[in-house]
Amino acid sequence: MAVTREEVVKVLERVNLPDGGDLVSRDLLRALTVDSDGRVSFVIEAESAASARQLEPVRQQVESAVAGIAGVTSVSAVLTAPTAAPRGSAPAGAPPNLTIGRHPTAQQSGPQPVPGIARILLVGSGKGGVGKSTVSANLAVALARQGRRVGLLDADIYGPSIPRMMGTNSRPASPDGKKIEPLTAHGVKLMSMGAMLREAEAVIWRGPMLMGAMQQMLGDVLWGDLDVLVIDLPPGTGDVQLTLGQRYRTNGAIIVSTPQDVALIDARRAIDMFVKLKVPILGLIENMSTYVCPQCGHEAHLFGHGGVVAEAKKLEVPFLGALPLELETRLAGDSGAPVALGEGAAAAAYGALAARLVGGGMA
Repeated sequence: MAVTREEVVKVLERVNLPDGGDLVSRDLLRALTVDSDGRVSFVIEAESAASARQLEPVRQQVESAVAGIAGVTSVSAVLTAPTAAPRGSAPAGAPPNLTIGRHPTAQQSGPQPVPGIARILLVGSGKGGVGKSTVSANLAVALARQGRRVGLLDADIYGPSIPRMMGTNSRPASPDGKKIEPLTAHGVKLMSMGAMLREAEAVIWRGPMLMGAMQQMLGDVLWGDLDVLVIDLPPGTGDVQLTLGQRYRTNGAIIVSTPQDVALIDARRAIDMFVKLKVPILGLIENMSTYVCPQCGHEAHLFGHGGVVAEAKKLEVPFLGALPLELETRLAGDSGAPVALGEGAAAAAYGALAARLVGGGMA
């Protein structure tokens, strides 16, 4: 029987640190991965070089403990500590110093592929509040359940929500101070600015820093070989969309909208932007399409119904499906276990969407 990430975490929680707590409760565990062959790897990020020296016996102890789990074939536990930046190397108010947020570097003309990533899917919307991040997280999970090797990039720099929705609060590790190990949750590799910040910390950057951050989160993250990278875009038609459309070879965009007119107006702007950037429109999704009362079974269309279907026909692009408005979807997102992991109407809708994309060669 294959070993699970949860089994490894439980074992790590049982190994006490010399000054109290464990690696999980003290938030010292980074980049935990468990592959299908039973190989386990993780990073212990000490608070300082002195702490790292004290934790070496713990590293040996947890490595031995994890090796004793049935199904584990090998264990690699790496102990690291942050290196202090030289005095005066960053101005006051500079972004976090894991190299995220520098200005972009020049590249060859024209969109370029990202090595190791077979397909890049952009999930966009013209406005906020239509459930685009929820769709992105659940689509990534549904694609992983279809057997795809999936990455999920949260490109909403100012309002990152993917870490919460995917149930991870770890900080990514950097083996050399330049490259970044993505986090892993529910079979999906993920990266988000939200994983680099404290929960309520704001990002206050101008456009060039946003563009540089996107370049780094695609080129400096050790994604490995992926069948598909799902990128959750911020709302609107700004710097991030422009950077991705001009610099990277993407396979297409999925537009998420609710049925009402005010959302569709902005969705049309997003479609127009992708057309101008020569990014293919893979289709439209109608989110919050219908609500079924769990008490009486009455079906209501709180935001209207069918507007996205009509828009897809008008624009002659595929309609990829309708997703229901469910309390379970919100609860699942808040708890870090996307609804696509389970059963029910929403999970079935995401499963059908993923199967359609895989069957059509789009993911």
